[in-house]
Amino acid sequence: MTDLLYHADSYLKEFTATVTEVIGNTVVLDRTAFYPGGGGQPHDTGLLSGLSGSKMNVVRISRKEGKLLHEVEGTPPPAGAQVTGVIDWERRYRLMRTHTALHILCGVVWRDYGAQVTGGDMQPLQARMDFELEAMSADFAREVEEKVNAEIAAAREVAAGVLPREEAFRHPDLIRTKINLLPPGIQEVRVIDIQGLDVQADGGTHVGNTREVGRVRVVGHESKGRINKRLRIQVEG
Repeated sequence: MTDLLYHADSYLKEFTATVTEVIGNTVVLDRTAFYPGGGGQPHDTGLLSGLSGSKMNVVRISRKEGKLLHEVEGTPPPAGAQVTGVIDWERRYRLMRTHTALHILCGVVWRDYGAQVTGGDMQPLQARMDFELEAMSADFAREVEEKVNAEIAAAREVAAGVLPREEAFRHPDLIRTKINLLPPGIQEVRVIDIQGLDVQADGGTHVGNTREVGRVRVVGHESKGRINKRLRIQVEG
């Protein structure tokens, strides 16, 4: 099983690993800092280099049958090869800031309006989140934007932890989505705690403090159904 380095350190930009398996144009590593995507956050990209100095682009990370597959351009290194992985850090850090911004948005809407999340998606520095709300207006969007930026300015620490599944489900606010997306086989639940604001089950990568997010603008709002409303955000910088 691959050691998921990104769970221990979201800021890890470079790592060494051993190729344990080659499947087509993908490799499985014994350890990786490449995030495979999930929870609306896209997968990482970057480079793999070998001892010979060869370099290849990592264009996709995916999960299949419990394995993390690193898709590379060109001929993949053989099983047993020692490699160095380098994350496309500019892209990753923008995604980290965006992901944390969505958690702040979710925390504000849950705390102040009691609305659950019905969907979401993100790209670097832009995202959307859908909520179980009956009404949406420009005034509401401006109000939410002000509250989100106030939480960013509060410089709240963002910490990751793990809870046993049974303990996690004793916290009714931990699973914030309208539909519980947590696979039944997962016995330990990773949680992201924006201290003093929001705690949610989440497997993605985040910044360590809300101030790193930068200013957030609500750039759009729309109705996606009778009780399904969407906010679109952009992270500046």
